Amino acid sequence: MTDSPILARIENGVGRITLNRPKALNALNTEMCALMIEALSAWREDPQVTAVLLDHAGERGFCAGGDIRMIAESGAGDGREAAEFFRTEYRLNTLLFRYPKPTVAIVDGITMGGGVGISMPCEFRVATERTLFAMPETGIGLFPDVGGGWYLPRLPGCAGYCLALTGARIKAADCELLGIVTDYVESGRVEALKAELVARPREIETVLTEFEAEPGEPPLAQVQDAIERCFGKPEVEAVWRALRAEETGWARQQLEILATKSPQALKVTHRQLHTGATLKRFEEEMELEYRLATRVSRTHDFLEGVRAVIVDKDNTPHWKPPTLQDVTGEYLNELFAPLPPGEAWTPLP
Repeated sequence: MTDSPILARIENGVGRITLNRPKALNALNTEMCALMIEALSAWREDPQVTAVLLDHAGERGFCAGGDIRMIAESGAGDGREAAEFFRTEYRLNTLLFRYPKPTVAIVDGITMGGGVGISMPCEFRVATERTLFAMPETGIGLFPDVGGGWYLPRLPGCAGYCLALTGARIKAADCELLGIVTDYVESGRVEALKAELVARPREIETVLTEFEAEPGEPPLAQVQDAIERCFGKPEVEAVWRALRAEETGWARQQLEILATKSPQALKVTHRQLHTGATLKRFEEEMELEYRLATRVSRTHDFLEGVRAVIVDKDNTPHWKPPTLQDVTGEYLNELFAPLPPGEAWTPLP
């Protein structure tokens, strides 16, 4: 191991990228995204590289997200450093989404935010019993970016809307049920799996089948119908009304969770997912998310959410506006509006 936050090398025709910030749960920063872009761009046209394998150092987390503290500090100022991070990260997400060679992500451990953004585009996504997936952004006044507005509304039965609004944390069985991961392997066999993938890079599906295990019963299967009834609504207020009408313990729990989230973030997220569901190209989603990210990262709710959850850790954010009704359509239109000429996000050439 080296001190580099990204370890990139080629082994037997497999381009290997290892996230190497285990003390930070491999949270992404601009440097890490740029290094991954550099490696992936070089391997894309390299005939010696057959496939790409993405994993991580440490046992706790594949990737816990992005450098939230930096984004908040930048957002409190001129926002330039945050904008550069989002621009680079979204280019990485899009590069992976369009990658012409097989890609495998081993999501063993915490996989949130930015970790979702670099694993979901991969053709094969391998979970273990330690996998913990979430898009928890509404709890800090943000929204599920890195392509969340593309992937989440395309999950079955409105589950993506539930995950996005509540920030629910789910494990491997639910991830497999929803198609968030493609395979499940016991964590004790991950190193052997990676060795076999490197040894047989042209037989990825066969190797994964040989290592496949059973993740158990998915808890979400018991409430899938209720999720669709309650979260498949055209506005957030209607979601609340549907949950109240449900009159079950599960529904009451969802209402309690939603009550802790930023009203602004809930409305931004809901519109983001409904808009993303209609888009034809992933690049359109990333351009939209860049507009939102550069604006939302400078709002009161994001700065306050980071203070309450990450800095002071008192978990008592004071949201402004304080209610859903106070988040007006005009305000949302301002956040979603196109950026001035020359400022919009663009993919890599």
